[in-house]
Amino acid sequence: MINRNRTPSKYVYYGLYLYFSGLSLRQTSERLAFLAKRNHVSIWNWIQKYHPQKLSYLRRKIPEYVVDEILIKVGSQYIWIWIAIEPENSEILAQNISKERNMLIAERFIADLVKIHGRHPVSTDGGTWYPQACKFLKLDHHIHSSIGKSLIERTIQYIKDRTESFDDYFPCKLKNCKLKHVRNWIQLFVDHHDSELKMLK
Repeated sequence: MINRNRTPSKYVYYGLYLYFSGLSLRQTSERLAFLAKRNHVSIWNWIQKYHPQKLSYLRRKIPEYVVDEILIKVGSQYIWIWIAIEPENSEILAQNISKERNMLIAERFIADLVKIHGRHPVSTDGGTWYPQACKFLKLDHHIHSSIGKSLIERTIQYIKDRTESFDDYFPCKLKNCKLKHVRNWIQLFVDHHDSELKMLK
């Protein structure tokens, strides 16, 4: 009977981090060897199993959308991460990134939420771009309650802690980068976050 050593999840996610940062399978394997020796085939298998993908959500009862954004560094530039959660279980309903922060981007982000989960009130901080976006979409808008503010800040801090545990910023050396690797990396954490929540239920 063969006794296989399971790779600790933190090494799997670090391997995926390296791959989504632009390294090849073999380069990822070589870099990961300092922590755990796994060949490029193992890396490929992890990608097939954990590759971030857009999930099809079932419509469910959502009291409101709790929305916020945070600035992170990608190479030499800064980008915004937009996050929306539902307050019952703090599940992340959507995420996106942008190089700017304004009403048009906020409107597009919230509009995509509505397409998937339906029309619900929107809770945000005092950003002036949110009330305008909600007014255009004909959605009720209000400022975060103390509970809503705590939930969204905790979720964003979760993402910051995980990314900063590997590096101070996302390494990006490509010219005119479309930030695909950043989108994949953030979606990976979103999937991991929501999976952890489901395990706790």
